Amino acid sequence: MKRIGILTSGGDCAGLNAAMRSIFYRAKKYGMEVVGIKDGTLGLIQRPVNSIELNYEIVSGSLFREGGTFLGTTNKGDPFHFKGEDGKYSDVSDKIIEGYKLLKLDGLIVIGGDGSMKIFKKLADKGKLNMVAIPKTIDNDVGATENSIGFNTAVSVATEALDNLQATAASHRRAMILQVMGRDAGHIALNTGIAGGADVILIPELPYTIDGIIKKLNEMKKHNIHHSLIVVAEAVKTEQGETYMIHYADGEKRLGGIGDYLAEQIMKKSDIECRVTTLGHVQRGARPTANDRILASAFGVHAVDLLARGKFNRMVAWQNRHVVDVAIDEAVNTYKVVDQNEGLVDTAFALGIYIGTT
Repeated sequence: MKRIGILTSGGDCAGLNAAMRSIFYRAKKYGMEVVGIKDGTLGLIQRPVNSIELNYEIVSGSLFREGGTFLGTTNKGDPFHFKGEDGKYSDVSDKIIEGYKLLKLDGLIVIGGDGSMKIFKKLADKGKLNMVAIPKTIDNDVGATENSIGFNTAVSVATEALDNLQATAASHRRAMILQVMGRDAGHIALNTGIAGGADVILIPELPYTIDGIIKKLNEMKKHNIHHSLIVVAEAVKTEQGETYMIHYADGEKRLGGIGDYLAEQIMKKSDIECRVTTLGHVQRGARPTANDRILASAFGVHAVDLLARGKFNRMVAWQNRHVVDVAIDEAVNTYKVVDQNEGLVDTAFALGIYIGTT
């Protein structure tokens, strides 16, 4: 193993640069050259391959502190069904495999979420590529790992937002609704709500009612508390089971709007005044927390060790306060949502937070 590649794939998050810095330093202990592939799969499609030879200056300490990914990334396009500039779809997987070989790589480390890992596992099988994966996603929904890179920072950003909203909520005696990201999992909302002292937490995994929310807020008034904080995950549905989506001019459809729906319904059925804040991509782009920097560093070291030992098609994971590795298939075949029986749900109930079910 003399020459390895790194790429980031899917949505960005905090901690990616820390992981790449860690990979570089560990690889140098083995005498490996490290190639950074730009813009994920798009870099491997381009000719010449869009890449850069990493060195000590590029991965200096300042990089460690930055959010996002200095290599760039993409979350558009399945290489097995890739939309070209002419609008037509084709299979460009062979071109990606060729790009790997043109770089003369002995191994590849992919930093991505479950979708990226599924694609690259398929590419690795087809092209007999030596690959290992590092899980990153603010959603924290990758199976087999307790934490993914980016999650801790996203929760920290959302908690700070909730802290800021508390003062204005109290000043105007309003209910402040904070809509957070998380795709189909409620981990960000649940953790943020507990950390930020929310009165209501709504997650996709648990049903709720508008009447249940209003009942909770009216009970607070009996204790002379006339303001409240509500955290809602973007994938929460309406009482009728409708998923709110925003349609963009480029044809993309993304989750959004559930916060406004809740505000409208609460104000229709009560005298409670609501305001909505949609946090959005600031959860991704923030400076990484210490926890994300540490996790990313530990993951990067272990990923290089796997390549050096010839253990391919593995994903590094965090379990029981240790870095381990599991088969990629095991990781991506388990989508990790909030378990109703897990400790944090019980904690929310114990704190008197309305978290649904009635």
